[in-house]
Amino acid sequence: MIGTRARPAEFPLSMPDQAFKTAETVNLSAPKSLKWRKIFLLVASLALAAWATREMYMVLNVSGVTVLEKLLLGVFSLNITWIAYAFVSSTIGFVSALANVLAPRRRPLLADNTLITGRTVIVFPIYNESVERVFATVQATAASLATAPGRFECFVLSDTNDPDIALQEETAFELLRASVPDGTLVHYRRRTMNLHRKAGNIRDFVTRWGGRYDYMIVFDADSFMNRETILELARRMDAAPSTGLIQTIPQLVGGKTLFARSQQFAAALYGPVLGSGLAWWAQNEGNFWGHNAIIRISALAGSAGLPEIPGRAPFGGSILSHDFVEAALLRRAGWNVQIAPEMSGSYEQGPPSIIDLSVRDRRWCQGNMQHMAVLLRTRGLTWTSRMHLCIGIFSYLASPLWLLFICVGMLLSLQNMFLTPAYFGETAALFPSWPVIDSERSYKLFMVTMAILFAPKLYGLIYGLVAPQWRASVGPAKVVLGVLAETLLSVLLAPVLMVEQTTAVYRVFRGKDGGWNPQEREANGYSVRDTFRHHAPAIILGVLLTVSAFAISPVFAAWLAPATIGMILAASLSHWTGKPRSGELARQLNLLECPEEVSPPASFLQSIAERPSYRALTPPSFSHLLKDRTLRARRLNIVDPYWPLKGSDVHTPLALARARADRLSSIEEYEIALRPPEKLALLNSPRDLDAVLEQFTARDLHYSTGTT
Repeated sequence: MIGTRARPAEFPLSMPDQAFKTAETVNLSAPKSLKWRKIFLLVASLALAAWATREMYMVLNVSGVTVLEKLLLGVFSLNITWIAYAFVSSTIGFVSALANVLAPRRRPLLADNTLITGRTVIVFPIYNESVERVFATVQATAASLATAPGRFECFVLSDTNDPDIALQEETAFELLRASVPDGTLVHYRRRTMNLHRKAGNIRDFVTRWGGRYDYMIVFDADSFMNRETILELARRMDAAPSTGLIQTIPQLVGGKTLFARSQQFAAALYGPVLGSGLAWWAQNEGNFWGHNAIIRISALAGSAGLPEIPGRAPFGGSILSHDFVEAALLRRAGWNVQIAPEMSGSYEQGPPSIIDLSVRDRRWCQGNMQHMAVLLRTRGLTWTSRMHLCIGIFSYLASPLWLLFICVGMLLSLQNMFLTPAYFGETAALFPSWPVIDSERSYKLFMVTMAILFAPKLYGLIYGLVAPQWRASVGPAKVVLGVLAETLLSVLLAPVLMVEQTTAVYRVFRGKDGGWNPQEREANGYSVRDTFRHHAPAIILGVLLTVSAFAISPVFAAWLAPATIGMILAASLSHWTGKPRSGELARQLNLLECPEEVSPPASFLQSIAERPSYRALTPPSFSHLLKDRTLRARRLNIVDPYWPLKGSDVHTPLALARARADRLSSIEEYEIALRPPEKLALLNSPRDLDAVLEQFTARDLHYSTGTT
């Protein structure tokens, strides 16, 4: 559909698999991190966890500790360690973020007209995504950089395997090429074979075109980034040759449902606090979150080629959460990996509903569980990188551990209620041994636990009341109301998300692959029936816990209510909070308002403004393509001819498509018989498509002339 090739000339760059067992490379020229910060975080977290564990032991040890109480104590110690880390890190982040607001210490930005020497490519890895959204963002991003003081290109890296969406992308790229300013370079490549998912998509780009560029900014399908932020990232890479990656902290934008608005508000208010804490102790040993980051391509190619984990999915095979591992391998090779919480202008959109979040979390959960194998197999990783991997793992294991804690506590209460305890042991005793706990100490420990659990929300509230951006655009009253609303909603939804993540972990350990499904970006309105079916485990668990709690005592049931109410109402909450009208109601009530909603970012608005032109496109159907030789000829330059086959390898869908042509008598029957993977294979191989059509043409000619 275009007159010139959709891709530039290839400039290959080697990206070999990295060995798991390799010693750490020490880069003597790289700025050193302050070890005392990491030691402080570790010591403070462990000290707080140790104190709380001791207090819990004293609560249980009034008359000795039973087997169930030992189990409860062990689970509590793991959970409280996770909470203690989050509390200490967020406290550090709060102090750092507040200090930056009261006495800004922003690093000086280079002049806007300073020439950027490195060539930067903004890549858009996509997989069956909304074409109008993606290509509108590409056009807005490319147009914003048309006059930038440097060399910038945009490259769409498609892994789409839906033939209809593939044709939409080709038509959209034709419009994109015609719409961007003269001299602006935009490219498109759709892989013929989707090997190793997103990591393989990026790797294919690096090994074929990586040598053409110095830096790569990775966008997700729902990413947005202001022009100034892109330029600043490129300038920082120019100025720091030892830096391999800089990760921004993207803010959420465009949320329409109540769930999305709540997530958006929380990210905007608590994100700077949490991000500042992470950046403070990680320093040059930060992390990568897969998008909204800039990467030095030579560093990625030379040190972060991902090997496959031995074994089958879900624990083996391609690494799903590749970003954490790539950051760890960059650090192992001596490259700096930085998190930049002070940089604004980086955005993304979040899932519109709990169900959409859960679908995404299944894949993320599997990827993070794979990191267990990475930790066990990989040598030479810095302990900070190992900590990042452990944080990712525990962010999912925490949910089943909390559920286990609730269940063990319930069993203890039921045991004391219904089983006849052995008040007198085998030895003679004057007084019975009553199964009691220290209720006063238990109450104090509970209050301390709640305090450190909700401390990040208090920090976010204070930050919102002090930060000029929040005060000017939202106002103190709306900040307070927003925190109250978000806290109430999070309390109700936390048990639901706990069950969802527990289910995801269970599926992984059962050996079920999380798959690779495109993420929903807009509210699609799940039916009530589908919602109740999805949340049936949470509802059943909530009812069982409530009945058991009432069997113990109404007071115990009331104490457990914050967890059980959310579970019982899981389907209703999920359905309501996932509707756009719930978000509109919150907006009308001035709830959950954040600066990005009051003054939407320019990159987001520009992308929305470009969407109608792509929405109006009418791509050719597969049927039209079969009948129109001109259409087939016009798309030759857009199709990537590269097939990663070795020797005598055969692409099964393409072979089946060719074989069906031998068995069917008409092109109409042939089209009906083709399955989507076979249609896609033909789209990816114009030569085979033409050969099939010539075969049918020759057959028709044979019958029409009566020749033998």
